[in-house]
Amino acid sequence: MDKQYEAQYHSLEEQNWWFAGRRHMVWELIAQLQLPKSAAVLEIGCSGGPLLRQLREAGYAHVTGIDVSEPAIALAKERGLPDVHVMDGARLDFTDQSFDLVIASDVLEHIADEQAALQEWRRVLRPSGQLLVFVPAHAYLWSQHDVVNHHFRRYSRRHLREALQANGFQVQHLGFWNNLLYFPTAAVRLLQRVLPPRPQGDLLTLPPTTNKLLLNLLKLENQFSKKVAVPFGVSVFASATVAAQGLSS
Repeated sequence: MDKQYEAQYHSLEEQNWWFAGRRHMVWELIAQLQLPKSAAVLEIGCSGGPLLRQLREAGYAHVTGIDVSEPAIALAKERGLPDVHVMDGARLDFTDQSFDLVIASDVLEHIADEQAALQEWRRVLRPSGQLLVFVPAHAYLWSQHDVVNHHFRRYSRRHLREALQANGFQVQHLGFWNNLLYFPTAAVRLLQRVLPPRPQGDLLTLPPTTNKLLLNLLKLENQFSKKVAVPFGVSVFASATVAAQGLSS
């Protein structure tokens, strides 16, 4: 991620409609898992820690965060999060079967070796462990936003499913996220191909009213996306568990 973009990212990640809406969806999925508050949770790509802080405030006592960004981890520590570390998501410095839940929101596309990352995530999960993963959808939506964010790929549902299954996971639920804004987003991304590129990507500071409206739309949509497989969206998400046959590999 470009340094200038990263600074803007951290200034907006707590309130911006996209980030807040995605955290809301992650929270809805966590609630469905009905994990005990004693569960050990790892967030890969925790940034400045807004989700970790939400988990701690809800009573989860064992939450850990990692990020490759030193400024992100420094910010998370400033926000009162003690167990956060600078670490590569494909090279985890944790013992085998350390966690009950691993969360990776818009992380896998940043890692060149997809297989190494997924095998590491499986390695640190307990036999009944759960994985929640979000990735950007559709190769045809590739834009300057992906370049600024140092993405290696965008995903189809099939790609994500096959990658998870090939690396020891059993997919429980797979779907698209951010359905309502798919068509305007696709139109903008296609239009950007004939316009001068935006060096900072798509991250914008919106008026509070607009930001609130978009966030409320996402929250409404989240109630359906966690149950109904809508056939389009800007992101792909999956919930998966460690597959029995994957434990011995």
